[in-house]
Amino acid sequence: MNQVIYYFPEMIKALKETGMMLGISLFVGLVGGMMMGLCLFLFRPEGRSPNKLIMLLFNLYVNVMRSFPFLLLVVAIIPLTRLVFGTAFGPIAASFPLSFVAIAIFARLVEQVLLDIPKEVEELASSLGVNNVKFVYYFLLKEARSGLVLSFTSMTISLMSYSTVMGVVGGGGIGDFAIRFGYQRYEYEVMYTTIVLMILIVGSIQIVGTYVSKKLDKRKLIK
Repeated sequence: MNQVIYYFPEMIKALKETGMMLGISLFVGLVGGMMMGLCLFLFRPEGRSPNKLIMLLFNLYVNVMRSFPFLLLVVAIIPLTRLVFGTAFGPIAASFPLSFVAIAIFARLVEQVLLDIPKEVEELASSLGVNNVKFVYYFLLKEARSGLVLSFTSMTISLMSYSTVMGVVGGGGIGDFAIRFGYQRYEYEVMYTTIVLMILIVGSIQIVGTYVSKKLDKRKLIK
């Protein structure tokens, strides 16, 4: 416990770095992934505005990003990260590859949530003659809000896991702290304390996400 107290300031710094890279990538993932997921739903062959080219490009992006080994992705786009930020080190630069993955993860989750919406909702919108913008805002998002919250929660937890890799390329964060101050210095007490802390954080995120999702779910169980 003495070692944990000794390294506590470094742990707080690492948590702030993780919070920074996650905050940026989650925002980009939320906006970009939501837009892409909506496009995947609307432009699919059975959608309201079929478009094979957009579907092909967006599906290709999502499939490649989700299947690409994350560490290799981070290394592969280091030149692009340097071009955009002027450096490949630090939490802000680390948010760049995380954002690419966040968009892909959330886009696919959004698409799946929207596909689970009853077809009667789309039929009702079509009978009322609403355009795509009103259809998305007044029908899709309201109907899918509970599932979207759970999807965002899942994306957040996934990015927490991905962020632990960023220390390998100088991104910092709590994963880097556990490796440098715990594993590499044989301070296993520090390492395991960090692991427990991360488990508690992830568990808290899941609890909050599930609670909000249930509050937004308008469906009532019929007993």
